[in-house]
Amino acid sequence: MIEFWNDRYSKEVYAYGTAPNEYLKQAIIQYNLAGSMLLPAEGEGRNAVFAAEKGLHVTAFDISEEGKKKALALARLKNVDMEYHVGDLDKLGFKENTFDSLALIYAHFPTPIKSMYHKHLAKLLKPNGLVILEGFSKSNLEQVKLNPGIGGPKNKDMLFSKVEIEQDFENFEILELEEKMIDLEEGEFHKGQGAVIRFIGRKLPK
Repeated sequence: MIEFWNDRYSKEVYAYGTAPNEYLKQAIIQYNLAGSMLLPAEGEGRNAVFAAEKGLHVTAFDISEEGKKKALALARLKNVDMEYHVGDLDKLGFKENTFDSLALIYAHFPTPIKSMYHKHLAKLLKPNGLVILEGFSKSNLEQVKLNPGIGGPKNKDMLFSKVEIEQDFENFEILELEEKMIDLEEGEFHKGQGAVIRFIGRKLPK
C-alpha cells in the first residue's frame, strides 16, 4: 500500500484536487470548529490546509512520504502551518484525549485494522470532541461497476456501513449518520456519483 500511494501522489497534479472535501468544509463552518484537529490518511493535504486556513491547529498523518511533500507544498502556497507525520497510527505516539476534532475523509483502512483504528482514534479525542467522517459505503461497489472513475476500495470489507460506524464509535452521540448518493468532483480519482456514509458524532464524557 505504501508503494501504491507514493506512486499516486508522486505526480505533479494533485490526485484528489486541492479543494477541501465539501462535507468536511461545511462541518467546520456549521459547528464552528476550533482548537486542534487530527486528520488521518490525509494524503496530499487538501483538507488539512483548509482546516488550517480556518484557524484550526492541524495535525495530519499518512503512510505516504510523497503525500506529505505535496501537503507541505500546498500549505506553503496557502501560507498556513500544519504538523504532518508519516507512519502507522500505532507508532506515532499520539496521546489520548488530545484533539478537539477528528476528520476521517475517505480514510479507508485495511480490513484487519479498520475497527481497531477507529476505536484507537476515538480515544485520541477529548470528551465532547467531534468526529467527522465521509467515506464510501459498501453499496458503492455497484456504483464502481457503472463508473470506475468514482474510485474507492474494491474490497467490500474496507467500505463502511452505518452499523459498523455505530459499533466503532459506540461512546458517541450521533449528530448525523446517513448513507446517501452524492456527486463527487474531487480530482482525477473521485469523479461521478458515489454511495457514501456520512457521520458526525460527539464523544460522550465518561
